[in-house]
Amino acid sequence: MPKFLPAATRTLAVLAVGLLTLAACSVPDADRSPEGEVARDGRPLVATTFTVLQDMTQRIAGDRVVVESITRPGADIHQYEPTTGDLKRVAGADLLISNGLGVDDWLTRFLSSSEADHVVASDGVDPVPIRSGDYVGQPNPHAWMSPVEGRTYIHNIAAALSEVDPEGAGEFEARAAEYATELTGLQNRAADVVESLPDEHRTLVTCEGAFSYLARDLGLDELFLWAVNTEAQGTPQQVTELIDSVRERGVPAVFCESTVSPSAMEQVASTTGASLAGTLYVDSLSDADGEVPTYASLLEHDLDLITEGLTTS
Repeated sequence: MPKFLPAATRTLAVLAVGLLTLAACSVPDADRSPEGEVARDGRPLVATTFTVLQDMTQRIAGDRVVVESITRPGADIHQYEPTTGDLKRVAGADLLISNGLGVDDWLTRFLSSSEADHVVASDGVDPVPIRSGDYVGQPNPHAWMSPVEGRTYIHNIAAALSEVDPEGAGEFEARAAEYATELTGLQNRAADVVESLPDEHRTLVTCEGAFSYLARDLGLDELFLWAVNTEAQGTPQQVTELIDSVRERGVPAVFCESTVSPSAMEQVASTTGASLAGTLYVDSLSDADGEVPTYASLLEHDLDLITEGLTTS
């Protein structure tokens, strides 16, 4: 897997020591302290690397399992360096769920210090290679952005939960099936809209190349400023090349993601006459009272924004 952003040696040493210490501490079956520790009440504790996986896991687990994300809402998971506070929240976890495909490799550095089982939610996904930049040819990590691949995540998470809590296996399977059906509905609705678009409108233009799986499954071409968030973002060359492509194709609408600055894409839009049609969410959910508090709402928001932008522009 690609190591998208190696952490500093000093930070690694501090966090490794922190995990070794925290993993040795049991998590009491009572309310945690104000320092961020969670209440388990006898339930298994599952740690995920970011909020999308947390929500997917909690949706399938119901109230049988406590699920905590190491990263917080709004975090760019590519460049994340876990703090001791993050690790304290998931101390003594029974299960760790990561995305894999390189995006959360910062977790694997510390797995040897944890006794928790580790499951990679993207296992079974057919990887789409990164097309440009420093990591060309390596797997694009954003498979969860496709409702089709999201169903693979759901299957893997449900199976992992059943290992941790065998008595809940029936519940997990039922919730997973309902969840997968919901994602299928979102996919089909978006695909119907794309099918009705003229060919010149079937191009998805974003800041980061995080929509390769979704574009593939919907039959959209994909253009972007940079391939992954750890590369140079919005360089003059990237902007110029994208402006030329947008003009050549007559792309009606462009988009940018919530965890990066839209300034470079604003330049693309103003120069080409394309509309900057809104903010997409990828690497993180919003807070509970925000625009995309769940994985399903993230997909629905992005799919609606994309299809509306390409339809009405």
